[in-house]
This record gives sequence, C-alpha cells and structure tokens, in this order.
Amino acid sequence: MIARNAVRPSFVPAWLASIAPGRIVLYTGFGPQLLNVHREYLKMRTPILVVLLAAALCGVAWAEDPVRPNILWITSEDNGPQLGAYGDAYADTPNLDALAAGGMIYLNAWSTAPVCAPARTTIISGVYPPSTGSQHMRSMTRLPDSMKMYPQYLREVGYYCTNNSKEDYNLQKPGAVWDESSRRGHWRNRKPGQPFFAIFNSTATHESQIRRRPHTPVHDPAQVRVPAYHPDTPEVRRDWAQYYDKMTEMDAQAGRVLKQLEEDGLSDETIVFYYGDHGPGMPRSKRWPYNSGLHVPMIVSIPEKFKHLAPEGYAPGAKSDRLVGFIDLAPTVLSLAGIRPPEHMQGHAFLGQYEASEQPYAYGFRGRMDERYDMVRVARDKRYVYIRNYMPHKIYGQYIAYMFQTPTTQVWKRLYDQGKLAPPRTFFWQPKPAEELYDLQNDPDEVHNLAGSPEHQATLRRLRKAQQDLALKIRDVGFLPEGEIHERAEGSTPYQMGHDDRQYPIKRIMAVAELASSLKPGVLDELVAAMQGEDSAVRYWGAMGILMRGNKAVEGARPTLHKALNDDSPYVRVVAAESLGRYGNPEDAARALKVLLELAPMDRHGVFASMLALNALDAMGGRAKSALETIEALPTKAPSPPRTGSYVPRLIEKMVADLQE
Repeated sequence: MIARNAVRPSFVPAWLASIAPGRIVLYTGFGPQLLNVHREYLKMRTPILVVLLAAALCGVAWAEDPVRPNILWITSEDNGPQLGAYGDAYADTPNLDALAAGGMIYLNAWSTAPVCAPARTTIISGVYPPSTGSQHMRSMTRLPDSMKMYPQYLREVGYYCTNNSKEDYNLQKPGAVWDESSRRGHWRNRKPGQPFFAIFNSTATHESQIRRRPHTPVHDPAQVRVPAYHPDTPEVRRDWAQYYDKMTEMDAQAGRVLKQLEEDGLSDETIVFYYGDHGPGMPRSKRWPYNSGLHVPMIVSIPEKFKHLAPEGYAPGAKSDRLVGFIDLAPTVLSLAGIRPPEHMQGHAFLGQYEASEQPYAYGFRGRMDERYDMVRVARDKRYVYIRNYMPHKIYGQYIAYMFQTPTTQVWKRLYDQGKLAPPRTFFWQPKPAEELYDLQNDPDEVHNLAGSPEHQATLRRLRKAQQDLALKIRDVGFLPEGEIHERAEGSTPYQMGHDDRQYPIKRIMAVAELASSLKPGVLDELVAAMQGEDSAVRYWGAMGILMRGNKAVEGARPTLHKALNDDSPYVRVVAAESLGRYGNPEDAARALKVLLELAPMDRHGVFASMLALNALDAMGGRAKSALETIEALPTKAPSPPRTGSYVPRLIEKMVADLQE
C-alpha cells in the first residue's frame, strides 16, 4: 500500500507514483505473465491506495492503458468563418455559437488548399499534397509504404473510427482506413467502452447548394455585405444571402449531432472539433488561395476530464490567434490520443500530449482546378498574406464549367466583358502579377496589392523566403508538369521520387521556375539557355518564361521554340507550340496547331498531355478556328486515371462553343 506522497520504493515504477488520486489498481499474478488485471475507480478521501499481490516477487510486467478521449469532428463544406461566434452579425448559427462559448475558437485557421479534394488529402495524410504529388484537383497518387493515414494509427491503439461520409482524397487508401466510411458511420456502432473517433460532414453549405433554385431567401439580400472584389448586383446579393441561409441549415445539422452526443451521455468524455473545409463556394473564395479561400472557422471544445490536453489559455469562450492549418490536424488528433506523430507528418500538433511550439507561418497552394492548370503557392503570418503566382500569364477566373453555374460568376464575367466594371472588380478576369502581398488588418478583402510598396519590401522578402524554404523542405513536386510527376515516379511514388535529387533536382528546376515566372525583363538569354538543359522540367520552365513574356520574347526565341516543337517531352512541345500559336506569325501558328492537335487526343497521349494541349489550343482563340472540325471530333472517352474522365470532354465542349461563335 503506497501513498502518493510517500517515498517511492525502488521496485515501484515511475508510472505508479503518478497515478491519479482516487484510483485503486489491483494486480494478481504469478510468473512472467499477468493472470488477471483488475481496475476500478473509487471515490476516496485518501490520495491513492495500491494493492500489490505477488507482483513484486514475480517480475510482473507493469502496464496501464491510458484513458483516451473520444474525438468528434463536425465538418462542413465550402464555408468560411461566417458565424456569430466570429463576430458576423448577419449570421444565424446558434448551435456552433454555443459550442464556441463553451470552447475555444481559432482566429487564424487555414485550410491549406482552397478546394475540397486537396484540402481533405492534406488532412488524411498529414503531408502537404505538393510533397506527395496530390495537389491537383481530383488527381490520384499513393503514399510510400512506410506512411499511413491518421485513422490507421488511431485504430491500432483501439479507436473505433468512422467517417460520415465524404472522403474525396487524392491519395489511394493504404489498406483499411476506417471501420466505417458511409452514411451509416456512427460512434453508436462501436464495441461497449471502446473509444471512438467520428466525423460527421455537412454538405448543406456546398457550392452547389448556394445556387440551387427555387429558394426563398431567409436572410435579407439587402443586408448582405458585398466584398470589394464582387460587383454589387441582385444576383450577387442573392447568392450571398442564400449562402448564409445554408450556414443556418448546416448549424442545425451540427446541433443534432451534438444533441446525440449529449443524449448518449458522452459529452464529458468527448473532445469536439468543428471546422469548414475551405472558404465559401463563391468565386474568388473557393479555388483561390487568398485568405478568402483558405480562412476557415475552427472551434475546439475540451471537457473538464481532458483539460490536461488543452492548450495554454484554454477557457470557455476563449480565442486563440495561433496559426493552425489542415496540415496540423493529423498530428493534433494523434497527440490527443496519446500517439506521438510520426516523423513524416509535416504539420505540428496544437493540442494534446505532443503539442508543438507555434509556427510563424501558415501555407497554402493551388494546382490544377478541374480542367484548368495553374500553380500558386502562399505563405502568411498573422497579418500579411504573400501569394506567389508561378503562372501569372493565366487569369484568375479561368473558365471552369462547374464554377460558371453560379449566378455570381456569370453576371460578374458579363459585366467585365461589357466594360462596366472598375478595379478592384476587374482583377479576377485579368492576368496575375508575379507576387501579391496583402495586409489583412487594413485590407481584409485583399484588393490592395502591396508587393510593389517600398514600405513593405522587408515583409515581402521575409514571406517570399518562407514560401521558398517550405517548397525546398517538403520537396514540392508541383514544379513538374502533372504528367511528368507520374512518369518520373513510375515504380515508386511521387513523394519518394521528389526526395531523390537524381530523379528530381528541385533546386535547379525551381530556380528556372522562379526566373521564368518573375516576369523580369532582360532575361531572355537565360530562358533560351534553360531550353537547352538536360532536364525536361528545366526546358519546360524555360519555354514557360518565354510564353509569359509574349510577343517580343517569342520573336527573340523563335528558332529555339521551333526546335522545341520536336522535344522529347510532350509538355515542352505543348508550351513551345502555345507560344508560337499565340504570338508567332501565321506560319508559326500553323505549325503550332499541328503539334497541339497531334497531342490533344486523350486516347493516344493520356489525359495529362491532352488537357495541357487543349488548354493551349483554347488560349490560341480564333487562331485555332481552322481546326474546329478536328477538335469537335476528338475522343472524349479513353482509359484515364480515376476521377479525371470528365475534364477533356469539358474542354472540348467549351472550345467548340467558342469557335462556333
């Protein structure tokens, strides 16, 4: 019998001396194995009693299963922090406001990706998608065999893990990930006493729901705050009002899940998270790595029993300005479960036993969005957002069939085409600058680019370096054309390929990409020299740099571009052809058109080369009109990676419609 405050005998293990007051632990057993382990909890005035029967004499293995919290995640789609708890007076979200009043809200939570599949890929793996080659919308790659998805680590220590019900990962699942991942998923299906991890996901706020008609607005469209980048029209106000209506519906769904938890008597045993998967499903929020597309609500409620897992400053109604991102969720949930996050995870736990120190920056990215290519990388601190556009020649609002179903998108583009808009409402439909810097404190709508401001150059350099440092640290494979990611990783994985400098000399490739996309004048000779490089990605970025600079650069590099039309890499050929097709003379355009039409059939060269070629043909505009019949006859079905089959048909349909006008 040992009192907690007594001197610990040498044979008593350290864990025993730290057992919580009020517990009696009874062990019986002989020999090297325990025959029985009985545990019971008693309310006692004495600190602790421990009865040891035949244990010390028998070499009994001392062990204690930790008491693990249940963990509930309530998630929603396509919504930012438009909640009453975040100070939005227009919002009507009583259930989540109540959750926040009893827990803590994170003011600077970031989704990492501004669209669902890459965002959820970040969460499930704990690894940045540009590190695993899974950054492109609805792409599909796989993890190295040494990595698991976070629910697998939870299941190994006894958790019952359910997902109700969206997955949408850009990574193949490495074996069984969930005990149940469907609309049937629920903690109520677990074994008696088994700890659970459960996700309940609401689709009420999804982009598709804010444009669904008929709908009678509950929130008054006249009271909407229209962001500075949107035109103030009835259509825009109606979409925003319907978005807030859907937020109220989602809040009610969250309330029903919380009520079930309470009815089951589990509220005191369960840590609850609520978060949205990225910004609102409105144009220039969803799909764009501004704060408007990456900023999400995040609420965490920790019951008294598990307050030792809470962060410093946790209290009912508290607010944290800590920078947290989706990259941090996997290590955080493992930390709460008492599992040390594996070394390969690239985020930092912000709760639990293995809570890490706060990081100075949060990061985001944008890759291919459905059928349109782009490459953007982002870094932020608590005040400023830095955006690096690696394809600044492409406009923000590239035509994406799904996005253009939203009335706001349609009226916004129509007004721009009619010349009825003034800055900043025009920016979305114009090419991008190489760099952007926004002061969230003074410019929450991010419409005043400070990248050229003399007073902000130190901030620009600091955040630029943070973004570049992360790319090198995680070995960002996004500097390769999408098809080449898979080709170089054949027989392995993009992550492993990316971490092999022989297969992926990132510093050399990234240096050319930085130069190409900087839009600096006077570097044509360097770009032409890059097009002679041994590595195809170096040649690709050399050609991209010429394309980005337009007429004069294309004329100066004409012989090199003509030679590149026969390059071994189809991706280099496409970029060279687009350059000549858009900015060359009629003879150049004819040769370019021939190359692009040769690469466009998805049944011959695969979906990635086809998408790149079709985007280049689309960029040629009227110069591709002579190929209308050929484009119209292109195959729309062919073996392709999962979830990418609709993109080529969408591109063909849009081009045919445009060329017929």
